[in-house]
Amino acid sequence: MTIGMPSVSEQEFSTVRATKMATKKMMHDIKEDDAEIREKYRLRTVDKYNILDTAPEKQLDQLTSLAAKICGTPMALISVIDEDRQWFKSNQGFDTKETPREHSFCTHAIEDDSIMVVEDATKDQRFAGNPFVVGAPDIRFYAGSPLVMENGHALGTLCVIDRKPRKLSENQLEILQILSDAAVTHLELRRALMDMKLIEGILPICAWCRNIRQPDGSWQTLYEHVMAKRRVSHSICPDCAGEIS
Repeated sequence: MTIGMPSVSEQEFSTVRATKMATKKMMHDIKEDDAEIREKYRLRTVDKYNILDTAPEKQLDQLTSLAAKICGTPMALISVIDEDRQWFKSNQGFDTKETPREHSFCTHAIEDDSIMVVEDATKDQRFAGNPFVVGAPDIRFYAGSPLVMENGHALGTLCVIDRKPRKLSENQLEILQILSDAAVTHLELRRALMDMKLIEGILPICAWCRNIRQPDGSWQTLYEHVMAKRRVSHSICPDCAGEIS
């Protein structure tokens, strides 16, 4: 069976990567003792993407299926880390919809931008006593790539899991990162589409060209409309100010 990749352009990949790099320094400048502040804004990001408890999506299931096949693991997941739980948007081979956050490998993985690899969980003090290690599904190997969104906060991970200790090759790790970037791009486009639908419910937008009808009957592009209106805004809300402070 051939599994197709979602239709995402190279430009869209580049845009997501460039935005992540632009925000990376800002996020790293936040002091370690500001972990509670970082987590508060991360949870707000989870809310903004409106993904928790939503239905499976074919494009994301394709990504986890590819990740499992390429890495040779029986399990692959796209996780979203909520305040008290880890919920799975896509689930290959792991027979549950969510787990307590306190038992989540992915909670540790989202603390950094790079892929977290645990070659043998029984030899890692963070996970040796984890109920999913000492009992079913008997996790030994884990590799998770954080899903870092455009504002620098991670929703969760794309991860692969095995019941036996193992390693991934450099090529497999690189592909896992590419699949993670594809998942981020899908989620960013998903949110943009939700925003567009919201705008369409407020503004008279042409269904074909997306131009906006003006009070005098003329039409403007969305860009022209926003540029014409932006000067009426003189401040930003406390949440946005907190994000960039």
